Amino acid sequence: MNRTTLSLIAGTTALAAVTGFAALSAPDAPGTDTAAKAAAQLPVERTSLLCPAPSTSDLAETAYTSFTPVTKGTGSGGKAELQAATEQSADTSADGKDEGKRKDDGKSGKDKPAQPVPAPKEPGKPVTGDSSGGDAPALVGTADGRFAPGWTVQETTEVAAGTGRGLQGVNCTAPDTDFWFPGASTDADRTDYVHLTNPDDSAAVVDIELYGKDGALKSAVGEGITIQPHSSEPVLLSTLSDARQTNLTVHVNVRSGRVGAAVQALDDKLGGDWLAASTDPSGSLVLPGIPKDATSVRLVAFTPGDADADLKVRLASPSGLITPAGHETVHVKGGMTTAVDLGDVTRGEAGSLVLTPTDRSVPVVAALRVVRGKGDKQETAFIPATRPVGTRATSAGNSGKGSTLSLTAPGAAATVKVTASAGSEGGTPVSKTYTIKAGTTQDIEPPAPSGLKGTYALTVEPVSGGPVYGARTLAAGEDGVPAFTVQTLPDDRGTVAVPEADEDLSVLQK
Repeated sequence: MNRTTLSLIAGTTALAAVTGFAALSAPDAPGTDTAAKAAAQLPVERTSLLCPAPSTSDLAETAYTSFTPVTKGTGSGGKAELQAATEQSADTSADGKDEGKRKDDGKSGKDKPAQPVPAPKEPGKPVTGDSSGGDAPALVGTADGRFAPGWTVQETTEVAAGTGRGLQGVNCTAPDTDFWFPGASTDADRTDYVHLTNPDDSAAVVDIELYGKDGALKSAVGEGITIQPHSSEPVLLSTLSDARQTNLTVHVNVRSGRVGAAVQALDDKLGGDWLAASTDPSGSLVLPGIPKDATSVRLVAFTPGDADADLKVRLASPSGLITPAGHETVHVKGGMTTAVDLGDVTRGEAGSLVLTPTDRSVPVVAALRVVRGKGDKQETAFIPATRPVGTRATSAGNSGKGSTLSLTAPGAAATVKVTASAGSEGGTPVSKTYTIKAGTTQDIEPPAPSGLKGTYALTVEPVSGGPVYGARTLAAGEDGVPAFTVQTLPDDRGTVAVPEADEDLSVLQK
């Protein structure tokens, strides 16, 4: 018997059971699928999700949706549940300082309200919950058994007025050890927090590094931040450095343990939203789902190494790949954040940004700041570079109106199946197939369940062709403000690839 092969299978299966991560890799370049072939895709057996505290505004109204798609090969048991994390009241930085905490942190240490998301009763049907005001806690969640594969939780907050007013949305994320956030800011009009949530029984130690237009910003306060077990800490970026920078890249590096991380970017004039982490540094990136009515689009890019990166900038439009006039390329200096204002680059059509190296490939992270509206009726959202849909992507929290699904195939043409789940309060699932032409972006008004009541989830599954990238936009008009939020659609980590065995292992059952 081949013991090496057996050990690899056992290790991979154990990884799926413990972490819930699918062993799928993103392509090196858009349109090129280099994921290793596997004999089987097995459902994960356990997964974790972390939701940041949604807001401190008394005017905040937050809706949560929890959903697990139906996955073949799962058993009949299991559950998915979210519990309130503790907001830290003790000093957290290595030197005992607490400057990185919320300015209105007087509620720390008080009892938090019960978790607002009920547990789903069956895969394929979402459940919803809501919370009002600024006391909603961060949430720590786990799912196992038939509820683990593809478990997705959407957190969407409406803030009627004040800093960050508008619609703020975020997908609750799996814990990890390394995060890049290009597009943050310590500008006078911005109040940005990086939310750190620790799901484990032991403390996590985190470093937060800031990089501006001239390189790294000096900050001793961001080193060695301790996040206590099962707790969450919002760190105000402007307290980590005296420098005021309009465009920053934030690097969250976990020395020990693991955390969930997301940046809440709040603007005094332009509303606000959550900035999710960019995909891992790569030579080629795709940023999908720019709204067709975007009035301003800003690209923020950063390369972690010493080498400069030269990138070709193209827009995947409904008719094909085009090069924006005056923005054919962008030069990103090593270790420095570069920002480029692209204006109304989509010009009334659906679009996704595709970045590829002009010569040699240098790893880069990137995100877009997108603005809709004009004058004092503007609203902001962020689109980070993302991984492809992969085996399946899941988007929760859709309603009968205000949802747009944006799909792009930057390389070869692709066919995808989009399924609308049952509604949270009733409705029959429905599926529809779409073909995305090579080099194009297609905005889709997603199918809705027949007889829909409540909210529903969408799953996107590639059927054939090249890699597909996606994003979902939620929109809601409030007092003339075109409020919106965008979430990208990477693989939902529902399955893990198990390598093919060299020999028949059935003898182990004897």
